[in-house]
Order: sequence, then C-alpha cells, then structure tokens
Amino acid sequence: MQRAVELAKRGWYSTSPNPRVGCVIARGELCVGEGWHERAGQAHAEVMALAAAGGQARGATAYVTLEPCCHQGRTAPCSQALINAGVSRVVCGMLDPNPLVAGKGVAQLQAAGLEVQVGILEAESRALNPGYIKRQVQGLPRVRCKMAMSLDGRTAMANGESQWITGVQARRDVQSLRAESCAVLSGAATVVADNARLTVREAELGEPLWQELRGRQPLRVILDRNGKCPTDAPIFQEAGPVLWIVGSNAIINTDWQQQKNLDILQQPTPRPDLESVMRALAERACNDVLVEAGPTLGGALLRAGLLDELTVYLAPKLMGSDARPLFELPLEHLADSIELDVKDIRPVGEDFRLDARLKKTQE
Repeated sequence: MQRAVELAKRGWYSTSPNPRVGCVIARGELCVGEGWHERAGQAHAEVMALAAAGGQARGATAYVTLEPCCHQGRTAPCSQALINAGVSRVVCGMLDPNPLVAGKGVAQLQAAGLEVQVGILEAESRALNPGYIKRQVQGLPRVRCKMAMSLDGRTAMANGESQWITGVQARRDVQSLRAESCAVLSGAATVVADNARLTVREAELGEPLWQELRGRQPLRVILDRNGKCPTDAPIFQEAGPVLWIVGSNAIINTDWQQQKNLDILQQPTPRPDLESVMRALAERACNDVLVEAGPTLGGALLRAGLLDELTVYLAPKLMGSDARPLFELPLEHLADSIELDVKDIRPVGEDFRLDARLKKTQE
C-alpha cells in the first residue's frame, strides 16, 4: 500500500478535478503491475495497473489508495474491471466519499466474491486528496491562503508598494502552490495593483513539474464587487480560463462579454457572499483553491471561517509600523485569537515558508 501511495503522488499536479489514486497488483510479495491516475478523462489507476499485470492479475491482490469507482463516468467502472480481471482480493486505503461510490464499490466487489479490506494506511491515503474529500463531504473546496510578509508581519508599505517582499526562490515556490490548485482566487484591487496574471509559468515552475502539470492551468478567479477590473488587465492576456465574480450592482458591458475564456458570475447581492463563492467553485469541481489576496479579502475569509490553511513566506526584513498588516482582523481580546497548528517551517532561499492549518478545521 505504501507503494500505491507513492504512485498516487505522481498525479499530484495533473489529476484535477479527479482524486489522486495509486494502485499496485501483487502476487504475494511480488508486484506484477502498478499504475496511477494521470489525468482526468484518462484511465484510472486500477485499469493502468491491471493492464501492466495482464494475466498475472488473476488470483492476485490489488492495493489501491481509494475505493474503486463503480459508476460509469468518462471511464468505465474500476470495480468491474477488477472483477473481470479475476483479482481475488482488494485492499483499499479509504472509502470514496463521492456519493456515487461511498461504499458501493466495495459492496460490488464483495458481491462478486472478492475479499475486501478497507482502512490500510488510511491517513496517508486521505492526505493525498484533502480538497477532494472536503468538496464531496461539505460541498466546499479546501482553501489555502498564500501570503508574503516581513518579520514584523507586514505585507505592503502604506502606499501599497509590495514588490518584492520575498526573494526569487520564494516566488518560484509559489508556482508549485498554483500548480497543485484547481483555482487561484484574488480580489480585483490586488489583480490591478500587482498586474497579476495568476498563471503557472514554465520558466519559474521548472521543467520536471511543468511536465507533470501536463499543460493544465488553474481557473483564475477575480472577486470584483463593482465590476471595475479593466478589460486590458494582464490577467486577461494570458491563456486559460478566468471566472469574474461581481456583485448585483455591477454593469456587464459588451467589452466584458467579448473576452475569450471568460465566465461571468453575477451574484444576487451587492457584495459577493464568500461562502456562496466557494460553493460555486466546488460546483465547478474545484477541490483546492489558492487565495492570493491582500489583507482585506484574507481577513474576510478568516472571519467567515472559510480558510483551512495558511502558507506564509517570511522575509528577514522589517517594514515598519505604518505598513499594512497580514490580515485586516480587528480583535479586542487575546481570547479571540485564531489558533494555528503549524505543520512545517523550512527555508526557501533567503526566506522561510510556514505552513499551518487553522485548528478548528482539524479533523
């Protein structure tokens, strides 16, 4: 099963919106076939492993990180493929929370006479797909906020100057966060001020990860209450889809409607409701959303309880008390503090990267 987990990671940047899954076909201690899901619409991990095993799959054990699917989607059911191949035993890391599967795959295998075991390396299997699991269970994506700040917790000077707080290597590291995300979300003010494109760039990501990405770009999402983002902004000059979310008072003109790869979502309220935004992204099959925004939007997401994780790049410099804070988060008492569970701190060039989860989101 550990090998299946490692195989699943090979699809880290390319399987969206599908889950990352790995599979090993073994006869005793001998691996006779292995595979992983590489891209949505292509063969699933079990089918890849069965193809590699050929006739040796009969009577063998299949180790798979996620319960085999049992419904017809863009590909045929994996549960039936395992049955047809004559596999005698299936070991699953976890049940699939997708209501179309959710134990039905296991039931189909058992009804066909296969021995099934569930829950082996379950924590490792769940860690492969936190966003997919949250979307299936809660109807919301996993939301990570990326920020860059100085040692004294500042993100921009009082006049808005912020490029660049961190060094080249930290900015390159951000490309990997974008690459593993289904969507990158920012506010219109940040998009305009930073001339942001929010794309994954080959030169910065590096050739090995670019090959793993297989050309996929995340959906770029702009929150723009009044619809004031100019149509000639750099974000619209890049290839790849853009979702422009505006409030009810925004006026949609023909210039916007003629933009290529642009989807416009006008909300029923003057200020877009953040939970509704996230649910709309989940409905668009977004498992993981990366927020790259200023302190206003970041603070609003925190107050709404919609952030799951923070990734903060910390630069060894001081920007002064007049500079802008990490979040607009007015709190009066220490008891109101938002607690974090720090998962990792590591150097990235001259800077440091801190990864943390909000404690209330811990499972």
